[in-house]
Amino acid sequence: MSTPPIPGLAELRRRTSAKWTTYPDDVLPLFVAEMDFPLAPAVAEAMIAQVAASDVGYCGGPGRVGHTFSGFADRRWGWPVDPADVRLTTDVSVVIVETLRVAIEPGDPVIITPPVYPPFFELIPEAGGRVCEVPLLAGDDGWSLDLPGIERELQAGARAVLLCHPHNPLGLVHPSADLATLAELVAAHGAVVISDEIHAPLVHPHARFTPFLAVSETARNVGIAAHSASKGFNLAGAKCALMVAASERTRAMLDRQPEEVGFRTSILGRAAAEAAFESGDDWLDATLRTIVGNLDLLERRLPDLGGVTWRRPDASYLAWLDFRGTGLGDDPAAAVLDRGRVALHSGPAFGTQGVGFARLNVGCAPELLNVALDAISDVVNSA
Repeated sequence: MSTPPIPGLAELRRRTSAKWTTYPDDVLPLFVAEMDFPLAPAVAEAMIAQVAASDVGYCGGPGRVGHTFSGFADRRWGWPVDPADVRLTTDVSVVIVETLRVAIEPGDPVIITPPVYPPFFELIPEAGGRVCEVPLLAGDDGWSLDLPGIERELQAGARAVLLCHPHNPLGLVHPSADLATLAELVAAHGAVVISDEIHAPLVHPHARFTPFLAVSETARNVGIAAHSASKGFNLAGAKCALMVAASERTRAMLDRQPEEVGFRTSILGRAAAEAAFESGDDWLDATLRTIVGNLDLLERRLPDLGGVTWRRPDASYLAWLDFRGTGLGDDPAAAVLDRGRVALHSGPAFGTQGVGFARLNVGCAPELLNVALDAISDVVNSA
């Protein structure tokens, strides 16, 4: 793909992460959920200091993460977290699998709400459960949880709800009233909610995020939250995630997990998380301003992408694009990659509700985004 100069692109292509090694150098990679921005200085310094001290052995406990996350949660969301309720493991996918293993019996149905993060379809069977789909409702005002549908599946025997909040790929921040109702439905059937809140640090300034465990006493009794600095601070490979329980019932569930679940946490990831939650606010706010600016750019450019529509997200750097009016078929990302040399995330991977859609990552320089949008425009308008 011949492109005008993009600041920093040559340096980015020297990275060895999946984002920059999955495709050839003629492809602009806007698919996987990694940002291109430099690390927060405090985070980089903490990791460098860990290495300089040759302190890269086994992670012997949660360190100060519980305390720094508690301060972050209070500042950002007004959520009081007891540091003692924070436990660590490698990543949010492990939080989900290992929590399901102690929360359900083999073969139990676990509810998900597609279109949703593709690994959800695999993590549930890995934990011994069975995927139970209750798709989100798409109305004139946006998406929402199908609470009656969730209730029906709970009545039919579902034992857990795997919630995505904020929701990937939609950037949907679930209203607290819906979460409170969900908690009551789950409690009435003796089930549990695992709330994947990995994108919570990336809620946009105009939106209000209420953590599931902050919704109500019932939510605290039935819920376990999964958090991480990995998305907000671009640390996906650092391997440190948080499990938060706030009731005797859910603490007891986590107590049943093998000791190895926590022992496998990366000590470098722990250092990064401590620093991010304690000293990363200014960097995060600046990053959010860039993300919002890129979404503004995308919104201005949409008329160029003949037939592509969207609903603007309230969180994260991911845009869920509807290509169904373009003639690019069920998997438009394939056509955009083949003919435009831009890698988007395939919509059908998020469930059958993703047919005709693709996910675009705007966590990049605006110059790069503009070039990618030019290429997508050429593909769509020549279809």
